[in-house]
Amino acid sequence: MSGLRKRTTKGTSKKDLSTVSNSSDEKLLETVQKSKDNEKPTDQTDECPLLNKISLAVVTILAFVTRIYKIDYPSEVVFDEVHFGKFASYYLQRTYFFDLHPPFAKLLIALVGYLVGYDGSFKFDNIGDSYIDNKVPYVAYRLLSAVLGSVTVPIIYLTLKELNYSIPTAVFGSLLVLFDNAHVAETRLILLDAVLILSVALSIYSYIRFYKEQANGAYTKGWFKWLILTGVSLSCVISTKYVGVFTYITIGFAVALDLWSLLDIESGLTIRQFIRHFVARFYSLIVLPFLIYLYWFYVHFEILTRSGPGDGFMSSEFQESLGDSPLAKTAKQVNYYDIVTFKHKGTDALLHSHGYRYPLRYEDGRVSSQGQQVTGFIGEDINNQWQVLPVEEFPEDNKLNKPVRIDDIVRFLHVNTGTYLLSHDVASPLYPTNEEFTTVDYNTSITRFNETLFKLPAADKSNKRSIIKTKSSLLRVLHVDTTVALWTHDDVTLPEWGFNQLEVNGNKKIQDSTNTWYFDEIIGLNDSRQFYVPKPVKKIPFFKKWWELQFIMFEQNNKLSSEHPFASDPISWPGSLSGVSFWTKEGTKEQIYFIGNLFGWWLEVIALASFAGFFAAVKLVQQRKIYVLKDIQIKQLFNIGFLYIGYLSHYVFFFLMARQKFLHHYLPAHLIAAILTAAILEFLVGRGKVLNITIVVLSIGLIYSFYFFAPITYGNVGLTPDQVGARQFLNIKLHFYK
Repeated sequence: MSGLRKRTTKGTSKKDLSTVSNSSDEKLLETVQKSKDNEKPTDQTDECPLLNKISLAVVTILAFVTRIYKIDYPSEVVFDEVHFGKFASYYLQRTYFFDLHPPFAKLLIALVGYLVGYDGSFKFDNIGDSYIDNKVPYVAYRLLSAVLGSVTVPIIYLTLKELNYSIPTAVFGSLLVLFDNAHVAETRLILLDAVLILSVALSIYSYIRFYKEQANGAYTKGWFKWLILTGVSLSCVISTKYVGVFTYITIGFAVALDLWSLLDIESGLTIRQFIRHFVARFYSLIVLPFLIYLYWFYVHFEILTRSGPGDGFMSSEFQESLGDSPLAKTAKQVNYYDIVTFKHKGTDALLHSHGYRYPLRYEDGRVSSQGQQVTGFIGEDINNQWQVLPVEEFPEDNKLNKPVRIDDIVRFLHVNTGTYLLSHDVASPLYPTNEEFTTVDYNTSITRFNETLFKLPAADKSNKRSIIKTKSSLLRVLHVDTTVALWTHDDVTLPEWGFNQLEVNGNKKIQDSTNTWYFDEIIGLNDSRQFYVPKPVKKIPFFKKWWELQFIMFEQNNKLSSEHPFASDPISWPGSLSGVSFWTKEGTKEQIYFIGNLFGWWLEVIALASFAGFFAAVKLVQQRKIYVLKDIQIKQLFNIGFLYIGYLSHYVFFFLMARQKFLHHYLPAHLIAAILTAAILEFLVGRGKVLNITIVVLSIGLIYSFYFFAPITYGNVGLTPDQVGARQFLNIKLHFYK
């Protein structure tokens, strides 16, 4: 990096890493050495310090404005806030949950809730749920992301200045993130990416500061400070998301190159001195970050001491280390012959039947079985009661206390009409592709016995054969004979003949998450189960719990290979060819759509490609002993090379992943691409009037593009179909186009 002039470590020469990296060409080496000998102590001495401070202040203020503007809107759950807001609530209620990501950023979100006195009662179940009605301090939560996202912008500015680029270049690099629609959208919601992106930026900035400190000598106060801060920043990255390993690759590459130059005999270091350098970096950049990473898991386990929705992912031994959650007081073991109510998780509808029958013909002319109606009913009613029966009757003297377990096959008797639940190959009323559910009398249930059998697999990761409990055991109800899942929906209701209740049918997509049910209540419970007895809690060593969780996190991450409507391939990311719908509001035609600033993203693609082509051409002509690079460009090559490695490290490895991938995975790479684009611009154009005019023109285009897409970034402006259509570039598919 051009900020490093010489090493003052005992016995070192003036040769630094940028010199070593170009030593293959004697002519180029001579030019580099000559330029370094004539170089001033800093390239920033010809710039006004006051202008530098003003520029930094302006981009910082604008960053806060763009991210905090209308942060209270919408006052509803938006996209992945359903996950990370929910996790904060679980932390606040100390109930165990499972997530694929390490705990650091989630703990920060929960800390905000704790500081404002929130109790975590709202669980962020559905996109569109009201924060106002549920009294959630969502603005405080979102401000955390907004502040961290805003601070990232001045870090970009300072990084470019530490690399000795001009003020206009530093400003432009900052603007590429400041006015990027994707960064703004992602860093003003209750998400993890603001923490991740700031940590990546701080890791790169801190390492550059450490590298430059070597000019003042190794083992100085400043040298240790920036080395340790690099390690702390790296720990924040890896403790937020495991893709932080890409930042480790970036810094690791630079460290390896630095150590390689120190190992050179011309550096003047003895082997003992070299080992001391290696050990300092090893402890600061690997051991310290790992200990901090472990610390957040320790906090995670210390907070989550109660049983919760994540229990099913863990071993029975792990679950025994958790105390009962508040849910445990109402969760009761379900036994055979219990009379229960059965609730659908997505709609809160209870499984219901009554003495009325399906009509002979539906409105579209299809014929039904004319069997007894089975529907979904919201509210208490005697017709919601069902008795859970075994496939084979237990002996009369041995019927009591026989628990129903995961994967058991059962029958359901509708108590009020004395009929048995049945599904068969007859089209349902509203979904001709799905099967009808009905009930039949005792005699018919004997002749059609197999059609009354239902299996109860877990809808989550509960252990097989575990006892089913009310409220807490999430189930699918699979028809044994035809392999369809019990399902209901509230997008449309039955006609008047069905009393406008919800349709219940057999869904052939048995793995669909909307097939989830649970036993809600046991009717007339009068045995020992009515009394709550806290379970004993066992102690398990921290490292045993941590290792089990690590294994399960990676296992579940690898399973994320199913299709998703908003998933995208990495090849489409640099051009922001498609985005993600975050939130919509039908009445006002408002929407939040996650997409990058197309002007900025395509400018970065052009800059990266142009530099690669230019560099290849330079190397080609150098083979003919023709040297076209200016001295200042030669000094910039190492900076650009470092940033290029950082960009590729955060991008190309996604091509190797089989899991679901989304556009937001590109944001750390985009952050580095923004810094790299500004650096390449100054490299190709050079400092001066031409550069300043170019930056002004490009900034105008960047800001206009941000403004153009702002309505779908903030979601506070409804657009007409024509206005929506004008923003549908490439594969961007917006709502309300027609």
